[in-house]
Amino acid sequence: MTDQPSIYIIVLNWNGKNLLDDCLSSLLEVVHNNYKILLVDNGSTDDSVEFVRAQYPSVDILQLDKNHGFAKGNNLGFEYAKNNGAEFVIFLNNDTIVEPNFVEPLISPLSDESIGQTVSKIYYADDPEKIWYAGGRINLWTGNIYHIGIRKADCAELSVQTETDYATGCCFAMRVNDYSDLKGFDESFPMYGEDADLSIRLRNIGRKVVFVPESKIYHKVSASIGGAFSLSKIKRKSTANMKIMFKYAQPYQWLIQLLCLPLLIVCGLIKFFRYR
Repeated sequence: MTDQPSIYIIVLNWNGKNLLDDCLSSLLEVVHNNYKILLVDNGSTDDSVEFVRAQYPSVDILQLDKNHGFAKGNNLGFEYAKNNGAEFVIFLNNDTIVEPNFVEPLISPLSDESIGQTVSKIYYADDPEKIWYAGGRINLWTGNIYHIGIRKADCAELSVQTETDYATGCCFAMRVNDYSDLKGFDESFPMYGEDADLSIRLRNIGRKVVFVPESKIYHKVSASIGGAFSLSKIKRKSTANMKIMFKYAQPYQWLIQLLCLPLLIVCGLIKFFRYR
C-alpha cells in the first residue's frame, strides 16, 4: 500500500516510433511508486502502438482513430487518466528524456493550494548543458511569448524555483481537479499557444504557475515537425501568438502590438537562418 499520490504521465504520440524508446525507457526508471504511463496515440501509421505493446507492456495505451491534434489528444488522455483514478497528471512530449527523480519536485509544490501548475527545467537533448526552458514570459504589449534562458548555459541564476507566466506543454504537472475545472486545453489552438492559454486561464482564477528547476528533462526540440526553426513551426507559433493576444490583450495594447509585429517577424526570420 502506498501513501504517494496517484499520478498519470501522459505522453502524446503521432508517428513518433523513433522517439518512443528513449522516452519510455527513461520513464520506466522514474523514482515514484504510484505512477502510470499512458501513451495517447494520435492515429499513427508507423506501427508506434505495436512497438509499445511489444516492448513496453506495462504502458497503458489509448489508441485514437485519427490525429486529433495536440490539445484534443491530450484532453482525451486526461479523461482516461481521470477515469482511472489519477490525482495528478503530468503532460510530457514524446521527444523527451526524463531524469529518474523528475516527478517528485513537480508534485510536491502542488500541496500548496495557491499553486496550480508546475513545470520542469528543460535542456536541449543534443546539448545537455544548454537550457531550452527555465520559465516563460508573456508580454501582452509587444505580442511576444518566449522562454527564459533559451540557448543559455545552465547557471545558478536559472536554478531558482520561481513563479512564471506560463508552463510549456513539453512537460508540466497539475492536479486533476484543476485541469478538469478549466476544461483542459483549448482545442481551437492550432498546435502552439494552448499551453500559454492554459496557464493564463489558471492565473486568472488566482493560481500560480511555478518553475521547478529540481525537475529536469531533456528535449529533442521539435523533432516531429522538422526542427527547432522550421518554417512550419514559425507559422504555427505566430498564428497561436496572435490568437492569444486577441483573446487576452486590451484594445489599447493591440496598437503597440501592431507596431512591434514587423520587428518580431524579422527576429523570427533571423533565428530561422541562424539556428536552422
